[in-house]
Amino acid sequence: MHEPPYRIEQKPYGRALLELARERPEILCLSGDLTRQCEIDLFQNELPERFIHAGMAEANMMSMAGALARCGHIPFVHTFGVFATRRPYDQIANAIAYPGLPVRIIGFMPGVSTPGGPSHQAIDDVALMRALPNMTVVDVADAVEVSQVTRAIVDVPGPVYVRLKRGEIPVIFDEDHQLDLDRANVLTSGTDVALFASGMMLAAALAAARVLGARGVSTSVVNVPVIKPIDRATVEAVAAEARVVITAENHSIIGGLGSAVAETIAEAGLGRPLRRIGLRDTFAEGSLTGPYLFEKYGLSTQRLVDTAWAALGQAGPAPTAPVTAPETGEYAPV
Repeated sequence: MHEPPYRIEQKPYGRALLELARERPEILCLSGDLTRQCEIDLFQNELPERFIHAGMAEANMMSMAGALARCGHIPFVHTFGVFATRRPYDQIANAIAYPGLPVRIIGFMPGVSTPGGPSHQAIDDVALMRALPNMTVVDVADAVEVSQVTRAIVDVPGPVYVRLKRGEIPVIFDEDHQLDLDRANVLTSGTDVALFASGMMLAAALAAARVLGARGVSTSVVNVPVIKPIDRATVEAVAAEARVVITAENHSIIGGLGSAVAETIAEAGLGRPLRRIGLRDTFAEGSLTGPYLFEKYGLSTQRLVDTAWAALGQAGPAPTAPVTAPETGEYAPV
């Protein structure tokens, strides 16, 4: 893995989808009137005959994608995560998930990664998609995983929902890292804290582990790119070795990664204290900067450190996490 500050990449998803589509003629690209914002202007420019502009009609777009999948195509459907899940939920359930069709739903700007306020913040999309039978739910962490996700999901039986950050994407993993839909990645091993993170929270989890480690707290960090079906074996094994379990997600603590881990360790009979880091049953607000929202709603490195310190009953104040200045342009506007 690389060390922070991480270098950034732009449009890794758009480039990867276009490359795969050149090899797989059955792939179609659908846009909900957010073509440039979802990086698929690259696809439209090069393969316009396989590009469908569905307009601001997400429910119809999902029904259309289901029909196209029945005809032998593999539709990749693009819009912001909140519009990909809340608005067309009934159509996804009946036209895509129930028949188990190979539609790939790509939701950009997850959680509080957008300044657009509650109408644009997908804080419940994982919970909604987890509840649908046949649906695979993916939340990738960096540009390396983003560049691999199209190939990883293209032949998955049934529908897939993918959360993607928009704008500048950090490069956390080395180029030889492989996105595995069947396995969570144990990045560091420890016996005090088991820290499970998904998507945009991985960088904060790694930073928290470094801060805690400097004060003698042994921390496992597990990257969980697939929230459904979750890698139960890895979750159980890592949690069993720790005194405290913490989850970190750019999402409500209800119904997402925290719930999936809680269900797993409870059903395995593991008596471990659990702390969930995420939005605490609240809508967020708009902001000019992303770090402000992550700090305000408790998605910071410091919150992870404080939570672990308190859960372990450590004496004295928690160590202070260094504050890293965001890269210029990191917070992509609507």
